[in-house]
Amino acid sequence: MEEMINIMLCCASGMSTSLLVEKMKKAASQDGIKVDIWAVGANEIRENADKADVILLGPQVRYAQKKIESEAPGVPVANIGMREYGMMNGAAVLKQALDLIEKK
Repeated sequence: MEEMINIMLCCASGMSTSLLVEKMKKAASQDGIKVDIWAVGANEIRENADKADVILLGPQVRYAQKKIESEAPGVPVANIGMREYGMMNGAAVLKQALDLIEKK
């Protein structure tokens, strides 16, 4: 049985990434990939980090990458590309997340 992949997106309040979450879920569904993708605000990372296989950061919180990495030891943390974020390219961001998990 294929394992569920858990992807957490983080932005300032968790709101602006919600559209990207939906686009990523749609891309995963089209590719037959089982995912749980959710968005949180920067202040909710510690409570959610243990459920995530990878954490992707929106442009508003990229400054906090080091802090987030320390709050989520062992979980890959990366910034979402500005272009992909701006275009809400769910397929590209999903691929970024999967690539990070594979490297882990």
